[in-house]
Amino acid sequence: MNVSESERLSSGLDQLGYEKVKDADDADIVILNSCVVRQGAEDKVTSRLDSLKGHKRKNPDATIALMGCMVGPRTEKLQERFPHVEYFMRPQEFQSILDFAAERQGLSCDSDLALLVPEAPKVSTFVPIMQGCDEFCTFCIVPYRRGREKSRDLLELVHECEKLVERGVLEVTLLGQIVDRYGMDLDAPTDLADLLEQVNDIPGIERIRFLTSHPRDMSQNIIDAVASLENVCENINIPFQSGNDDVLERMRRPYNMENYLKLIENIRGTVEGVSLSTDVIVGFCGETDREFEDTLEILKKVQFDVVHTSVYSNRPGTIASRKLEDDVPLETKILRKKKIEEVQEQISLKRNQEYLGRTVEILVEREIRGKWEGRTRTNKLVHFEDQKTNWLGKMVNIDIYDAGSWSLRGSLPGVMASTNDTKPDKSEISLTNITDIA
Repeated sequence: MNVSESERLSSGLDQLGYEKVKDADDADIVILNSCVVRQGAEDKVTSRLDSLKGHKRKNPDATIALMGCMVGPRTEKLQERFPHVEYFMRPQEFQSILDFAAERQGLSCDSDLALLVPEAPKVSTFVPIMQGCDEFCTFCIVPYRRGREKSRDLLELVHECEKLVERGVLEVTLLGQIVDRYGMDLDAPTDLADLLEQVNDIPGIERIRFLTSHPRDMSQNIIDAVASLENVCENINIPFQSGNDDVLERMRRPYNMENYLKLIENIRGTVEGVSLSTDVIVGFCGETDREFEDTLEILKKVQFDVVHTSVYSNRPGTIASRKLEDDVPLETKILRKKKIEEVQEQISLKRNQEYLGRTVEILVEREIRGKWEGRTRTNKLVHFEDQKTNWLGKMVNIDIYDAGSWSLRGSLPGVMASTNDTKPDKSEISLTNITDIA
């Protein structure tokens, strides 16, 4: 979501005549977009803000702004702590910096924030379809920072996707804090399945994904849409967070593992060849060894393709921070995270080995040190080599000859694998395949 909002603000600044620079020291305006979903992420933001004091001393006419989830409805404490920052903007509320940037150029700004579509988007890009969250899980700060759920108009979203296609986009990922709840707040009866159908019919759209789902709100309509719509990818992220019902109750997650496993069975029975990813929190308040073992058993039972694991950290302002004790030692949390990663590494390897000998179609997203990288419809990361053709932004068939836990390797049909071909190191693995994303 933050990536998407940064792209849209950048588009507005581009239209006002501003140019990107690589180094903040060369910038007239520095805007830091913040994530505070975990303490480590907030610490990074704080450190970067402190480092910008020197930039302000060297460039007193420069403007510094903070946006994103670190900014709540009240900014007095932030203003006191960071007096060198001129603008504090909540998620998506960046009209003030656009007005300033326009005035600085001697222009007026009449941009419609909802329609700030990236001017030069990547071939695979994000489209926020709703903001906010009404769920209030005890561990989560998001509802307090992003506000209540608010869906965007369906026709507006279709128009945005059409513009993105005109600018070279082949794949869109529809975003929401709980994306399955799209349309529930709109006057006209609308849901995510309706939006998927409309976007599926846009000429030029090759692939559609959506993030992030909630076990309670993953309806049969949505599952059927994934199964039946040609361009909707067979890949679903559906967090369960803990495999123990008592922990889920403390988290205020309104389902139990019996419900969750029935949902997984339904998805796999409806969507042929579907790949599944999930999110897990270890070390939540009061989590015992037995409760953690329940989580491990769910991973072994379901056999997810990808698991994103995070260590619970106390977030001031959340229900858990106010009412529960963060009583699991950090060392225990880290050991539990490591155990999940060890188990999942073997599961992911087994799942990926099912692709050996198959030909898959990938959308090529980037080149890294002479290797092309793209993803299958099931979100498998694939690397291949070819020095003759620029494959960026193209769909290409690849023969898979090697599989690791994090990615697949292949070659163009009829092309022998290079004897110098080496496995990509972890610096080449896309963030969506790495656990503990900040």
